[in-house]
Amino acid sequence: MNRVVVTGATGFIGKALCFRLLEENYDVVALSRSKEKGEKIFGTGVTVVGWDGKSSKAWQDYANGAYAIVNLAGENIGSGRWTTEKKHAILQSRLDAGRVVVEALKSVYNKPEVIIQASAIGYYGSREDEIIDESFSVGEGFLADVVKKWELSTQEVESYKTRRVIIRSGVVIGKEGGAVLRLIKPFRLFVGGHLGSGKQWFSWIHLEDEVEAILFLMQREDLKGVFNLTAPRQLIQKDFARIMGKVMKRPSWFPVPSFVFRLFFGEMAKEMLLSGQRVVPRRLLEAGYRFVYPQAELALNEILGKINQY
Repeated sequence: MNRVVVTGATGFIGKALCFRLLEENYDVVALSRSKEKGEKIFGTGVTVVGWDGKSSKAWQDYANGAYAIVNLAGENIGSGRWTTEKKHAILQSRLDAGRVVVEALKSVYNKPEVIIQASAIGYYGSREDEIIDESFSVGEGFLADVVKKWELSTQEVESYKTRRVIIRSGVVIGKEGGAVLRLIKPFRLFVGGHLGSGKQWFSWIHLEDEVEAILFLMQREDLKGVFNLTAPRQLIQKDFARIMGKVMKRPSWFPVPSFVFRLFFGEMAKEMLLSGQRVVPRRLLEAGYRFVYPQAELALNEILGKINQY
């Protein structure tokens, strides 16, 4: 019962999680749309199973008797302008993955003990300066609607007495992907700065804490329900940019006007770049989780020190 099945295993968070699970001596099954890509990433230590994201037939045998399924699968929301087709893919990929997880669980006799369901703080919508914990209701907008439906996609597993944990993640930062790699480019050219007004809250989490929190919640059999995965010390975007400039020894006073983002990114700019949420990990802290990187400067020093390209 130490098998863990991970959907979205070759993504930014999924890769780090799979390697961490190996360190904990779990039998890791990584689901990937490209088996060849997965095997190249993980080598022989992980069982890589190719799947189409729409059926559990290829991997449901691995779900039988598994300890956990971690469902991270979904189209990248920040990879391009939100066209009608892109928005459909963002939503449908998440609904399909959730449906498949339920399908797999229903088909096996020895059901997994826990399902970790990925989610995002986009659930809360734009809340300006409100301090948001897990008790807040769903907000408004495309992302809020997507995240609400994403969470509901695996709700049925609870009827089989399987523990379900929902992780509402903030902006995950790390040295191998995520927001930091995009944000550092202008700083390298000495034209770094905040986005738009800079007053929007930036709720972030270091990749290591994201993975450790998932492991913590997976192993704690007394924990279920919604948990915010954000660092305990939130910043407005202007302060995050200032700290990034300090760490990189670059200026941070070249803000990018809001209209530029609206011009190039449309609706995505409004919901992802020019608005924010001040989200706190209340339940995670109450459960006893201790952050490795609670402060942005500590996190950015670790990340940018490893990138070592500026």
